[in-house]
Amino acid sequence: MHLLAFRFFRRKILLAMTKLICVLIGGAFGTGCRYGLSLFVQNAFSGQGADGKTPFPYATFLINVTGSFVIGLLAELFSAKVPVSPVLRATLLTGVLGGYTTFSSFSLETLSLLRDGKWGSACVNAVGSVLLGLLAVWLGVRVAQML
Repeated sequence: MHLLAFRFFRRKILLAMTKLICVLIGGAFGTGCRYGLSLFVQNAFSGQGADGKTPFPYATFLINVTGSFVIGLLAELFSAKVPVSPVLRATLLTGVLGGYTTFSSFSLETLSLLRDGKWGSACVNAVGSVLLGLLAVWLGVRVAQML
């Protein structure tokens, strides 16, 4: 009996470790994608103010909206149409998209805009990110439902 219990817990531990490693690798990939897209967007919108800062955090805004769309799309597909393993689900939703999306960066950049007295940009960033993020998640779910 003890051998069966040992094998059962060993299997659960191996599955948990596999999931953790996959989430870590996915997070690294998502973070790399975020960094690469940030560089691209910063170069595309390189206009800086007199203080050397960009007037609006375009990269973070774009990443939050696209990440919201993709997480809505995948979450709906995985729950309704394309069953995937718990490991793959965690890898993509928690790892890749967790590394890709930038809510903490969004919060810090919004605070920086407020501290710099750019209240209009801060409000557009905060309200726009939340509203467009919600819209993007809903759109992702709708697209998944149509597939």
